[in-house]
Amino acid sequence: MVESHDPLAAYVDEHFEADFVKHLQDFVRHPNLTPMVDPDYQTNGLVEGAIELVDKAIQGLQIKGISRTVIKPAGMNPLVVYVVEGSEGATKNVMMYGHLDKQPYGPGWEEGLSPTDPVIRGEFMYGRGSADDGYSAFACMLAVKAVQQSGQKHPRIVLTLETEEESGSPSLLSLLKEAEPLIGKPDAMLCMDSGALDYEQLWLTSSLRGICIVDVTVEAGTAGYHSGEVGGVVPETFRIVRQLLNRLDDPVTGQVTQEFQVQHEAVPRV
Repeated sequence: MVESHDPLAAYVDEHFEADFVKHLQDFVRHPNLTPMVDPDYQTNGLVEGAIELVDKAIQGLQIKGISRTVIKPAGMNPLVVYVVEGSEGATKNVMMYGHLDKQPYGPGWEEGLSPTDPVIRGEFMYGRGSADDGYSAFACMLAVKAVQQSGQKHPRIVLTLETEEESGSPSLLSLLKEAEPLIGKPDAMLCMDSGALDYEQLWLTSSLRGICIVDVTVEAGTAGYHSGEVGGVVPETFRIVRQLLNRLDDPVTGQVTQEFQVQHEAVPRV
C-alpha cells in the first residue's frame, strides 16, 4: 500500500492486510456455493458458516453502534442486516449491499490455483468469491471503522448481505420487505457488486440492464399436424413467437421499443 497523509487512507493502509486481505482469504477457503448449485445447502451449514465467518471479522473491528439481525423466514435463504448508528446529529441514511453466496467453481483453473485456495499473484487474489462478492462486507466495514477511528462523522449505515444472489435472488424482495423497519428510507444506496474496466480509477455504475424470464406457450391447433399437408394454412407457432418478441425490441439493432423504455431520473452528481 502507498503511504498517505490522509488519516482515513493511512488507517486503511495500516489495517488492510489484517482486517481485509486475511478475512477475504478465509472467505475464499470456505466452500459455500449459491443454493442453486448446492443441493445440500439447507443441511450442510455452509451458508450459516459464511455468515458467521463474516460476522467474526466484523465484530473484531469493534465498530461503535453496530448491530446485526439475521432475517430468515420459512422457506427462504437468510438476509443479514448490519446497522451502524449515525454519528451525533447525523440525519442521512445510507444503504449498502453485498452477497455471500458464490458462483460454481467451474473448470479451467491454472496450475497452482483453485477455487478454495486463495493465492495472491502480484496485486490480484485468485479464488472463488474473492471478487464476486466476498470483498463487499469487509470493505464496507473497514471503511466505517476508518471513519470512526479518524474522528469524523458518518451517517446511519445499513449493510444488507444476501445469500442467494447467484441463484437469481428469488426471495430478495420479500426479505427486503421484512427488513424494511431496519433499513428505513435510504438517502443513498451503494451496491458493491459491479465491475470495472480498469484498475486505475474508481468506477461507479449508475444502472445495469435487467433481465426478464418469461414462459410463453403458443398453440395453433388441437393436435399435431404434418407440415407438408397443412403448412401455410395452420399458423406456424415459431413465427407467432417471433412476432411477439419483435414487439419488445428491434431484432436487428436490439433497440427496445419505445413502449417498453424505462424512464428514470438523471444520474445525480456524486
